[in-house]
Amino acid sequence: MASGAFSHVSVMADEVLRFLNPHRGGIYLDGTLGGAGHARLILEATSPDGVLIGMDHDAEALAAANNNLAVFGDRAILRQGNYSDMDAHLDALEIDRLDGVLLDLGVSSHQLDSPERGLSFREDGPLDMRMNPAEGHPAATVVAEADAGELKRIFRDYGEERWAGKIARAIVADRDQTPFVTTLQLAELVRRVVPASKGPQRIHPATRVFQALRIHVNGELESLHAGLDAAWQRLKDGGRLVVISFHSLEDRIVKQTFRTLATGCICPPRFAVCACGHQPAVRVLTRKAVRATENEKESNPRARSAVLRAIEKLPLEDNQNA
Repeated sequence: MASGAFSHVSVMADEVLRFLNPHRGGIYLDGTLGGAGHARLILEATSPDGVLIGMDHDAEALAAANNNLAVFGDRAILRQGNYSDMDAHLDALEIDRLDGVLLDLGVSSHQLDSPERGLSFREDGPLDMRMNPAEGHPAATVVAEADAGELKRIFRDYGEERWAGKIARAIVADRDQTPFVTTLQLAELVRRVVPASKGPQRIHPATRVFQALRIHVNGELESLHAGLDAAWQRLKDGGRLVVISFHSLEDRIVKQTFRTLATGCICPPRFAVCACGHQPAVRVLTRKAVRATENEKESNPRARSAVLRAIEKLPLEDNQNA
């Protein structure tokens, strides 16, 4: 169990409510519940009879959310699990369609600040990184068993790390003598291997490596693809999906998925008349990515990298693919 009470400042709260547009009596799903900051706002906006299904694979976050939302009684339905599995949970609850879905991706401040999680390169802790310690393998296992080519791929594809190959080779060369079992061991190796930057460094040299391992260990990008597909299909006509991402890999997937869903005719340009009959499934509500205000960035540094995008499901008569 991580130290301290679970706390997390929800980013872009006003923007979430504006694009999600929760209404009285609606049914909403928060697939990344965390400390339930967004969930509380949604429940307040849907009073007195709106329902929120909250999901999180982090048992500690779920326990905190349960306390924070107790005042709403049975209007708040909480389930442990990854949002990519929302279909199974909704089927079990006999809920077919939703008025809205929120996915606030990334890692909470509390998780980053808890050394026991192994997510921080600034404090020593076990090299774990799993959001649900009961599932999968810790990052230490990946670092111990993956060959240099696989480590390079992870650091390059999930961290966009310029020095991926050099870091991977250094890990393989060192790990037989000194297994990597703590976060500071790995962070120190990366700091030693990555060439010193000219001038002040904007981020810690290990930032991208830790991001890459966390994404790999938790299957975050695979979950995002599956979760986006499940979410839009579960929406009612006119229902909305709002996604907040915190790095370019996530945002690229969200942007491309939304663009594909909003595309109409896919016939070759040489066709004078549409022959495919393909209709857009959604309307993109955010022509450009929405970012936090300068005031919020000042008060909550985590909001600086937040990017919000939203879509609305088109009515059935305009949506032959829904």
